[in-house]
Amino acid sequence: MSLNQLIEKCKANDTKAQGELYTLFSSKLFSTCLKYSRNYAEAQDNLQDAFLTIFNKIEQYKYKGSFEGWLKRITVNTVLQRYRNEKVFDIINENITEDVEIEVDEEQISINFLLQIIQELPDRYRLVFNLYALDGYSHKDIADMLKITVGTSKSNLARARQILKQTIEQHNEKQNLQSL
Repeated sequence: MSLNQLIEKCKANDTKAQGELYTLFSSKLFSTCLKYSRNYAEAQDNLQDAFLTIFNKIEQYKYKGSFEGWLKRITVNTVLQRYRNEKVFDIINENITEDVEIEVDEEQISINFLLQIIQELPDRYRLVFNLYALDGYSHKDIADMLKITVGTSKSNLARARQILKQTIEQHNEKQNLQSL
């Protein structure tokens, strides 16, 4: 069955087709959820919520652009909506303007460690960091998505980078001490 046929069956509320769609895309969308969530369990909850939204809105998909891109956009928006509802973006006045560069030694730091420290960032920093650094959104797009100002987006990104840099430096120091 083609993807378009599968989509049409999902639009007709065919539960078998919905299961196939879930099987086909759940791992990719789970990695998106994991990126934006605080932990694995929350990512699982976010994935389920995203698929509920996908199945409720699949009628709106008009075969323009990538279906996978459409799924990802709904998934990201579903996760962001959860955080907007939790008021994680209440205004905190932080005037951080310096751009922090993060140097990562791939031999010392694993992808799992990076994912873990990104997940441990406070919500407002993690979401802005992921949207900007990992998914390539502009600060204006992020501000619109999260209902914050462009300045807040920039400030949150700078703070996220500072925290990540400090955490990586501490990790490297610890590794260096252990190797002595």
